[in-house]
Amino acid sequence: MLRVDVTKQLGEFSLQVAFTSDGRVTGLFGASGAGKTSLINMIAGLLKPDRGIIAIDGETLDDTAARLHIPAHRRRVGYVFQDARLFPHLDVGQNLDYGRRMNRLADDPAQRKRVTDLLDIGGLLDRRPGKLSGGERQRVALGRALLSKPRLLLLDEPLGSLDEGRKVEILPYLVRLRDEAGIPMVYVSHDAAELRQLATQIVMLQHGRVTSFGGVNVLTPAPPPG
Repeated sequence: MLRVDVTKQLGEFSLQVAFTSDGRVTGLFGASGAGKTSLINMIAGLLKPDRGIIAIDGETLDDTAARLHIPAHRRRVGYVFQDARLFPHLDVGQNLDYGRRMNRLADDPAQRKRVTDLLDIGGLLDRRPGKLSGGERQRVALGRALLSKPRLLLLDEPLGSLDEGRKVEILPYLVRLRDEAGIPMVYVSHDAAELRQLATQIVMLQHGRVTSFGGVNVLTPAPPPG
């Protein structure tokens, strides 16, 4: 379960968001500038709230009243960015292993095989990121995040930089992650069709405020008056 109840002032922009989600995939939906990335950065620990609480499965990560802020590297939260952010000087196998080593986790060949099979990247292990397609790079970035054994996976518009063909290619892998990996996700997007396929709960943001919260039906446009 993810509990968020925070406020943050960013220049002239004010973010004030509260929700509790137990969904497998919580979709953060809104136009550019709605506050989605700022919110996900607070959940990751990269940005401190001015006021409020963030908790995962009953463990408090931020509590401004108690002056508590767990740093990002201790949150056990995986983060997949829009641009994959793989290390160009490392091959795919080394990129996949990076999160595990940074978190000082024991090598787990069985888990690595499960993840590479799930994402269909076993044949890419010796390649450098520069030799991969955009969709392949994102699948490797997902694998790297999963192998760090997170309790929550954050995805900030992971399909945003891909063309339609690549989006169609990678969406089934994200659905498999939802159904098979057993790790809850927070998924940022401004694409309603994407979230209809993937999300189980939706937080709609507009100008830094929650305007709707519920199942994917909240994405259905209201019928015109008349």
